[in-house]
Amino acid sequence: MTERTKLMQKIASYDFAIVELNLYLDTHPNDSAAKRRLSDSEHKSRELRHEYEEKYGPIVFRDSSDNRMKWIKNPWPWDLCEEED
Repeated sequence: MTERTKLMQKIASYDFAIVELNLYLDTHPNDSAAKRRLSDSEHKSRELRHEYEEKYGPIVFRDSSDNRMKWIKNPWPWDLCEEED
């Protein structure tokens, strides 16, 4: 598995946790531990997204505010020739 794929998987796992914690907090709004975990997960997701974008460019087109052309210059998933397990 490439470093790029590993980084995307980490981002996806934190984003999943963010969605789940938000759903949980809908029914348990006073759970301070869950609120802390949500805040930590949001912070870590932002850090990982920044790291990814520094190395590989924007994840989605709306993240490419400085240069719209950066988005289309990145390789598309089918352009990558690396074997991934």
